[in-house]
Amino acid sequence: MEIEVTSAVLKRLRSEAERAAPEECCGILLGGGNSIADALPAANVAQDPRRHFEVDPQTLVDAHRAARAGGPEVAGYYHSHPMGPAFPSATDRAMASGDGRIWAIIGKDDVTFWRDGEEGFLRLSCRLRER
Repeated sequence: MEIEVTSAVLKRLRSEAERAAPEECCGILLGGGNSIADALPAANVAQDPRRHFEVDPQTLVDAHRAARAGGPEVAGYYHSHPMGPAFPSATDRAMASGDGRIWAIIGKDDVTFWRDGEEGFLRLSCRLRER
């Protein structure tokens, strides 16, 4: 499966990961269908943000409210692995809900996209769209 991502979103994800290091950054992917149009940063409220992420619940509630009011839908989530690869960790797999949303993982050298499905994570190919 392929998703479409803007160059601005990729730039923002990399920038957020750099800014947060050595802690994990996190946030919400906004878009519709198989298209990611924006990334909304959120505070990482995990007890140990160097090893885990937890999206600030208020940011998530606000994003869902904005979607219900006609804004972009919550397509998924993103977080970084400051010292690791851009692949779902054991913790990511354990915390995944299987809700079909897209996860972006920003590693040391790459950004990858995954579908959080009932059978686990499925890697998605990415088509870049200039914005």
